Amino acid sequence: MGSKSNRSRRYTEEFKRDAVALVRSSGRTVTEVAREIGVSAEGLRNWVKQDAIDRGQGTSGGLTSAEREELRRLRRQNREQAETIEVLRKAAVFFAKESDR
Repeated sequence: MGSKSNRSRRYTEEFKRDAVALVRSSGRTVTEVAREIGVSAEGLRNWVKQDAIDRGQGTSGGLTSAEREELRRLRRQNREQAETIEVLRKAAVFFAKESDR
Protein backbone atom coordinates (compact mmCIF):
# COMPACT_ATOMS: atom_id res chain seq x y z
CA MET A 1 0.00 0.00 0.00
CA GLY A 2 1.01 3.59 -0.51
CA SER A 3 2.24 5.85 2.25
CA LYS A 4 -0.37 8.55 1.59
CA SER A 5 -3.17 8.72 4.10
CA ASN A 6 -6.79 8.94 3.02
CA ARG A 7 -7.26 12.12 5.03
CA SER A 8 -6.53 15.38 3.33
CA ARG A 9 -4.12 17.78 4.98
CA ARG A 10 -5.37 20.95 6.55
CA TYR A 11 -3.41 24.10 5.84
CA THR A 12 -3.59 27.35 7.78
CA GLU A 13 -5.21 30.37 6.17
CA GLU A 14 -1.84 32.12 6.35
CA PHE A 15 -0.17 29.30 4.41
CA LYS A 16 -2.89 29.43 1.76
CA ARG A 17 -2.62 33.23 1.45
CA ASP A 18 1.16 33.00 1.09
CA ALA A 19 0.85 30.24 -1.53
CA VAL A 20 -1.66 32.25 -3.55
CA ALA A 21 0.54 35.35 -3.31
CA LEU A 22 3.49 33.31 -4.56
CA VAL A 23 1.50 32.16 -7.61
CA ARG A 24 0.36 35.70 -8.37
CA SER A 25 3.74 37.38 -7.91
CA SER A 26 6.15 34.78 -9.30
CA GLY A 27 4.87 34.44 -12.85
CA ARG A 28 5.19 30.66 -12.51
CA THR A 29 2.39 28.21 -13.11
CA VAL A 30 0.21 26.85 -10.34
CA THR A 31 1.68 23.40 -10.96
CA GLU A 32 5.26 24.65 -10.55
CA VAL A 33 4.49 26.49 -7.33
CA ALA A 34 2.49 23.55 -5.96
CA ARG A 35 5.38 21.18 -6.60
CA GLU A 36 7.81 23.61 -4.95
CA ILE A 37 5.79 24.05 -1.74
CA GLY A 38 4.56 20.45 -1.54
CA VAL A 39 0.82 20.79 -2.08
CA SER A 40 -1.44 19.37 -4.75
CA ALA A 41 -1.77 21.46 -7.87
CA GLU A 42 -5.56 21.10 -7.77
CA GLY A 43 -5.70 22.29 -4.18
CA LEU A 44 -3.57 25.34 -4.94
CA ARG A 45 -5.63 26.03 -8.06
CA ASN A 46 -8.77 26.03 -5.88
CA TRP A 47 -7.16 28.45 -3.42
CA VAL A 48 -6.22 30.82 -6.26
CA LYS A 49 -9.75 30.61 -7.67
CA GLN A 50 -11.34 31.28 -4.25
CA ASP A 51 -9.00 34.22 -3.72
CA ALA A 52 -10.14 35.73 -7.02
CA ILE A 53 -13.79 35.31 -6.00
CA ASP A 54 -13.10 36.89 -2.59
CA ARG A 55 -11.50 39.87 -4.32
CA GLY A 56 -14.47 40.26 -6.65
CA GLN A 57 -12.60 39.06 -9.72
CA GLY A 58 -13.98 35.56 -9.96
CA THR A 59 -16.74 34.09 -12.05
CA SER A 60 -20.28 35.18 -11.34
CA GLY A 61 -22.17 32.84 -9.08
CA GLY A 62 -19.12 31.93 -7.01
CA LEU A 63 -19.53 32.31 -3.26
CA THR A 64 -17.02 34.35 -1.31
CA SER A 65 -15.36 32.73 1.70
CA ALA A 66 -17.61 34.78 4.00
CA GLU A 67 -20.70 33.60 2.12
CA ARG A 68 -19.51 29.99 2.27
CA GLU A 69 -19.00 30.28 6.03
CA GLU A 70 -22.44 31.82 6.49
CA LEU A 71 -24.00 29.05 4.40
CA ARG A 72 -22.24 26.41 6.53
CA ARG A 73 -23.44 28.13 9.71
CA LEU A 74 -27.02 28.40 8.46
CA ARG A 75 -27.10 24.77 7.34
CA ARG A 76 -25.81 23.66 10.75
CA GLN A 77 -28.43 25.83 12.48
CA ASN A 78 -31.15 24.45 10.22
CA ARG A 79 -30.09 20.88 10.99
CA GLU A 80 -30.10 21.58 14.76
CA GLN A 81 -33.54 23.18 14.57
CA ALA A 82 -34.91 20.25 12.57
CA GLU A 83 -33.61 17.87 15.25
CA THR A 84 -35.23 19.98 17.98
CA ILE A 85 -38.53 20.04 16.12
CA GLU A 86 -38.43 16.26 15.75
CA VAL A 87 -37.81 15.79 19.49
CA LEU A 88 -40.66 18.16 20.32
CA ARG A 89 -42.97 16.38 17.87
CA LYS A 90 -42.22 13.02 19.47
CA ALA A 91 -42.74 14.49 22.93
CA ALA A 92 -46.10 15.96 21.89
CA VAL A 93 -47.22 12.57 20.53
CA PHE A 94 -46.06 10.85 23.72
CA PHE A 95 -47.86 13.29 26.03
CA ALA A 96 -51.01 13.22 23.88
CA LYS A 97 -51.12 9.44 24.30
CA GLU A 98 -50.50 9.76 28.04
CA SER A 99 -53.33 12.26 28.51
CA ASP A 100 -55.77 9.96 26.64
CA ARG A 101 -55.31 7.21 29.25
